[in-house]
Amino acid sequence: MSSVIINGKEIGQEIRTGVATRVQALKDKGITPGLAVILVGENPASKTYVANKQKSCEQIGMYSELVKLPEEISEQALLEKIRELNERASIHGILVQLPLPKHINEDKVIQTISPEKDVDGFSPISVGKMMLGQDTYLPCTPYGVMKMLEHAGIDVAGKHAVIVGRSHIVGKPMGQLLLQKDATVTYTHSKTPDLPFFTKQADILIAAVGRANFITSEHIKEGAVVIDVGINRNQDNRLCGDVDFDDVQGIASHITPVPGGVGPMTITMLLENTVQAAEKELERQEN
Repeated sequence: MSSVIINGKEIGQEIRTGVATRVQALKDKGITPGLAVILVGENPASKTYVANKQKSCEQIGMYSELVKLPEEISEQALLEKIRELNERASIHGILVQLPLPKHINEDKVIQTISPEKDVDGFSPISVGKMMLGQDTYLPCTPYGVMKMLEHAGIDVAGKHAVIVGRSHIVGKPMGQLLLQKDATVTYTHSKTPDLPFFTKQADILIAAVGRANFITSEHIKEGAVVIDVGINRNQDNRLCGDVDFDDVQGIASHITPVPGGVGPMTITMLLENTVQAAEKELERQEN
């Protein structure tokens, strides 16, 4: 029996259709949701990601502004640009494309973004509110994964979710969101001994380790749901995930592909967060 493919492209498109309707409703009331994306330097992958985000904004009628800055820009000048965008009424969300040049402190940059415009959900305030289950902007990739599970009809309550990876962007917040939906969560990482011992217990396995085809059939129990967050290049320079898709196919009950799985959902949830920010601004104006 083959695994059910959770198609992030299709789910994302369905969500974007709803978001586009909300964008039009805001425009009818005089507010166009606006996202500013700051790109420092000429990193090819970052340029591609930023172009995709801009295109997605335009497709649903949002305003998108690219702020291109030179690699050698000073940290202070970058922080001043962020503060300027914090004050701009037409900008509802601010995203700084990572990674940044080594001379710039990423933490300081993220903390400078106004919490009301932190649509990436990376600031300490956003993370703290997420941990407490309070209203905030959720990190886009984990948020997208939760939406995928929901659309696939997978109830996480009471399930054992095992996460491979502990990054601030994916692994750690992923576990918190699953915990809030009553899953039992185990974190694993590069220092975990006998990794398959843990992963084979997973009803839901989230692979976010950043190593091509790292998760194989030896890591998966029959019928597990496998979510592949990884985006890597294999030895043939083709896009692949952290999961050996062909090896796991048929063992997992559900699985996400790469490309076409989690990736499109990350951008979709960025749009969702930005529109939420604009809706909150409208609410403040009306009150």
